[in-house]
Amino acid sequence: MKTAVVAIGGNAIIQEGQKGTLKEQMENISKCCAPIIDLIEAGYHVVLTHGNGPQIGNTLIKQETAKDMIPPYPMDACGAETQGLLGYLIKQALENVMAKRNTNKNIISIITRVLVDENDSGFKNPTKPVGPFFTLAEKKRLEKEKGYMMKEDSGRGYRRVVASPKPLNILEKDGIKALLDKDFLVIAAGGGGIPVVKQESGYAGVEAVIDKDYASSLLAREIGADLLIMLTGVDQVAVHFGKPAQRFLSRIGLKEIKGYVKEGQFPPGSMGPKIEAAVSFVETCRKTALITSIGGLKGAITGENGTRIIPD
Repeated sequence: MKTAVVAIGGNAIIQEGQKGTLKEQMENISKCCAPIIDLIEAGYHVVLTHGNGPQIGNTLIKQETAKDMIPPYPMDACGAETQGLLGYLIKQALENVMAKRNTNKNIISIITRVLVDENDSGFKNPTKPVGPFFTLAEKKRLEKEKGYMMKEDSGRGYRRVVASPKPLNILEKDGIKALLDKDFLVIAAGGGGIPVVKQESGYAGVEAVIDKDYASSLLAREIGADLLIMLTGVDQVAVHFGKPAQRFLSRIGLKEIKGYVKEGQFPPGSMGPKIEAAVSFVETCRKTALITSIGGLKGAITGENGTRIIPD
């Protein structure tokens, strides 16, 4: 059987304008299940990864609100918390939808650590905003008391920024491969994984977040996946987006997509990381990466839509 790594964005689980109640999250996840089950029924082993941006943001807001009552946790522990919660919700939703379709599949969620380099340039220049907004006075207090790096965010106040280092190694990859061999659907590397560094005494968590698409690409490479699927808000990738010359890409080779990257067609804050992650996978494994929406996945598998990045 072939193996597919499928990456779901955290914003698909808590959508814009929602409060993020458990009921809302379960309903949103349930809407994602059918195309994933379609993939299983098409004969694929599946590793499911997911974002956690809105969820970890909510966790940090709760910590700040209750800071005088309960000691706050560092970022790595917050990542572990959201991995556990989202793994539970995704597993529950998948099992419920599978039962309605008479599909039987063992599902397991793995708390996943990801090795990063403590000398990664991201630690010298943190750029990833996390958590709540603060006033100028609160910003100064947090910088003094906790050593946080704070930056103004679009006129809405100040937010903490943390490093987003590149992932180097999925520490639980051997366990993930063993479970795939036993025909499990595996939920792993949630939120890009828990960032850890190697020290003399072992591994230690760090105050950082890892890009979910980069981690998903690395996981796909390390387990030898046949297909990397990144689910986003659009059915297909476009060049000259929003301009008269806009053109959707359906099937594109490495050389051509790299040319578009050099032209700056894919901004760092939106499609850029997905394209970079896809290129890394295709280049290393000589397999296909697919970018599409959740609703477009079924058609993308059969070639009706989606953007396929293929080896030259």
